[in-house]
Amino acid sequence: MKLNELRDNPGATKDRIRVGRGISSGKGKTAGRGQKGQKSRSGVSIHGFQGGQMPIYRQLPKRGFNNRFAKEFAVINLDSIQKAIDAGKLKAEEINVETLLAARLITKKLDGVRLLARGAITSAANISVNAASKAAVAAVEKAGGKVNLL
Repeated sequence: MKLNELRDNPGATKDRIRVGRGISSGKGKTAGRGQKGQKSRSGVSIHGFQGGQMPIYRQLPKRGFNNRFAKEFAVINLDSIQKAIDAGKLKAEEINVETLLAARLITKKLDGVRLLARGAITSAANISVNAASKAAVAAVEKAGGKVNLL
């Protein structure tokens, strides 16, 4: 088979219907839109209109709230830090946002980095992050390390 021999399967494509091209075409005169009324005119968009009935999106109650000022942190857990130290991707002496980005443990800074306490850490690591849970700070200090909050 050559490139010039490529074809669609029979029946895979249809020609578009050319409406309004004379009575004998079967889609002439009103072009399949019936007679008169809003929908027969051009420029009509009645999405969400339910024939005068109260639309479903107005019947349902509003819920929740989005805080415009909420900070979104990149999350890092103790077990992934320990795994990276064991693999040689991180040095335990200095772990900060830049070293975490370089080691690909986080992909974006966002509003900062938050340290969480999943897993365990055995290395005495000096970690500088924007936020940390109490359990994570306790676990790092128990291992002989230190957490600096920026």
